[in-house]
Amino acid sequence: MSTTLTIRIDEQTKEKLEHIAAATARSKSYLVNNAIKHFIEANEWQIQEIKRTVKKADQKGADFIGHEEVAAWLDTWGSKKEKAPPKCK
Repeated sequence: MSTTLTIRIDEQTKEKLEHIAAATARSKSYLVNNAIKHFIEANEWQIQEIKRTVKKADQKGADFIGHEEVAAWLDTWGSKKEKAPPKCK
């Protein structure tokens, strides 16, 4: 079952959408629906992971890694002298 949603977009975005629709032989509705689905999936996943991580961090005795330690590790990331990632204390 589908429903109708009306949105406002700028002219340039509409033109780009029309070009993509023509190039892919898909309707504008199909492309927009697909884009919204992917956006929702990505954001739902991210929100759930953030909530899960915050809940874990809020537990008594949660371990944390200091900013300086993470920053120092990231400074070496991808180099030949890369260190192992820091461990929680």
